[in-house]
Amino acid sequence: MTRTRITTEAELRAIVEPPVQQIADKSRDHLDDAQQAFVRACPLFFFATTSAEGRLDVSPRGDAPGCVLTLDDRTLAFPDRLGNRRVDSMLNLLARPQVGMLFLRPGVTDMLRVNGTAELVRGADYLPGLEIKGWVPEISVEVTAQEVFWHCGNALRRSGTWEPGTWAA
Repeated sequence: MTRTRITTEAELRAIVEPPVQQIADKSRDHLDDAQQAFVRACPLFFFATTSAEGRLDVSPRGDAPGCVLTLDDRTLAFPDRLGNRRVDSMLNLLARPQVGMLFLRPGVTDMLRVNGTAELVRGADYLPGLEIKGWVPEISVEVTAQEVFWHCGNALRRSGTWEPGTWAA
């Protein structure tokens, strides 16, 4: 086979047929009760932002389950924890508020994807409840969901991520 670039949707769809309607229609603009419960139970998520220059950034965020609050069916909030102080994600939000989040729960292969917009908030009334070891965060990130859907776990199953036998010594 000769190497060729795929440059149009028509070329791509000649190889990969469209998804069945049930899959195509699976996204919503809000989190249902099961999705909100999943978010509250996740100790790990990945947070994607884009810089003013268009550079993508994905940061892993981990904390005890409950570290991401569901303020309502469209709004999530999480605290800024002390890290390397580069504040790449926060600087990106100042220029481009569009974000993506991918929530993972150990042992569960399905993931939850949330796309939306985010803003930085100082002094929110829920921050004292996110205290850890006497430190109360001063800044939180509030995300307004625009697209929410369950992401299939095929990649996690294929990778063996949750199988201890695949872990490095």
